[in-house]
Amino acid sequence: MGSYGRILVVDDTQSFRFMIKGYLDDAGYQTTCVASGEDALAELELGSFDLILSDMVMPEMDGVALLHRVREHHTQLPFVLVTGHGSVDSAVEAMKKGADDYLLKPLNWEELLLVVERLLENARLRVSLDRIQNSEREKFSFQSMSSSSPVMGATLATAKQVSASPRTTVSIFGESGVGKEVLARAIHVASGQNMTSFVAINCAAVPETLLESELFGHVKGAFTGADRDREGKCGRADRGTLFLDEIGDMPLSLQPKLLRLLEERVYEKVGSDRTVTAGCRIIVATHRNLDECCNLGVFRRDLYHRLNIFPITIPPLRERREDIPQLAELFLNVFRQHQGKALPGLSKAALDLMMTHDWPGNVRELRNLIEYASIVTNGDLIQPEHLRLKRQYTPFPEAGTTDRISLCFNFSLEEFSLDAVNRQVVEWAMERCGNNKSSAARLLKASRKLFY
Repeated sequence: MGSYGRILVVDDTQSFRFMIKGYLDDAGYQTTCVASGEDALAELELGSFDLILSDMVMPEMDGVALLHRVREHHTQLPFVLVTGHGSVDSAVEAMKKGADDYLLKPLNWEELLLVVERLLENARLRVSLDRIQNSEREKFSFQSMSSSSPVMGATLATAKQVSASPRTTVSIFGESGVGKEVLARAIHVASGQNMTSFVAINCAAVPETLLESELFGHVKGAFTGADRDREGKCGRADRGTLFLDEIGDMPLSLQPKLLRLLEERVYEKVGSDRTVTAGCRIIVATHRNLDECCNLGVFRRDLYHRLNIFPITIPPLRERREDIPQLAELFLNVFRQHQGKALPGLSKAALDLMMTHDWPGNVRELRNLIEYASIVTNGDLIQPEHLRLKRQYTPFPEAGTTDRISLCFNFSLEEFSLDAVNRQVVEWAMERCGNNKSSAARLLKASRKLFY
């Protein structure tokens, strides 16, 4: 049974203690027996136990009184009361006050083992869930999102402020891959809510015909295939956070119902006329410009204003390059654990190359890049050749937008040469001209022969 097999038995009858200890020991548990509630409290002071099995009727301190004392300091410790047939009502009442189960004398040994194993297994699962949730809380805390960039620092400070107002609707704007859901989870964690009550739905990923049911749930018979009642995301997020990602892609037909949810905090399941009260905070996110969507007629203007109570915009990674080294190291730590590699870090040349990249995929692209590099490297520093990046030339002026061309190269001392520069210029010209050699040659004012 390992560390989850320590049982404390409390009973004032010596023969019962002797009998139950022998039986539990034979079943593989570590059993300690005491004759009174006071002795039980003393044992709890000396060591830890995984379950308490206590008689209901004892002199001085009975089982219910012991339960109350135990619950003062051990709120999650499984507690089972043992009672005679005449005290069943008292045992049921005790369960309402915090006992986990009760058994009747004379004990049925098979039932005893089933109850003990069930409660110990539940305790194991609870500890495991707590560990996971603590890890998730740490992963998505604002402390783990510290930034060296002033603009991102201001964004995080704003998000921290709104986390203390769980009734306020928050809108998070930013390009794809900047971390909108990560910020939403950080707001959720800072609000002190349970991690399991963060419920996300991607409005662009669910078919229009199913989105309403996914969001609000449905009743049995609401449509073909609805063979039972189903709770929607809104109900699952009760007393937590409902995160609506890609809100700009929500069908126009469903937007009035979302507006009602935001304004009145009520909704109806598909196929039902019963109003349900929503008890969740709502955070939405999109990479679209909702004002432009309103102008195009694909998003309701009144809904836009209702969502725009507390807007937060996450800057793209190219506007906060100071965070690239910190984020890269954060992802390296993740892949050190996943892959069991030493992964010493990034070489200066690799980091310099990353600092010149424009990151159209933002933080998501950076994470994917680090994952790939961590796999192909052999435990040495990550070098430029481990990165799936082309050298950047900044800026890249669009044709006809300027009469000047500015190129910026980034070479290590060993790589630098006239041939290398020429090669990069040719590659740039080819990219600008859609791989048309004649056009690229004209752009460089070179003959086609010289260009080849």
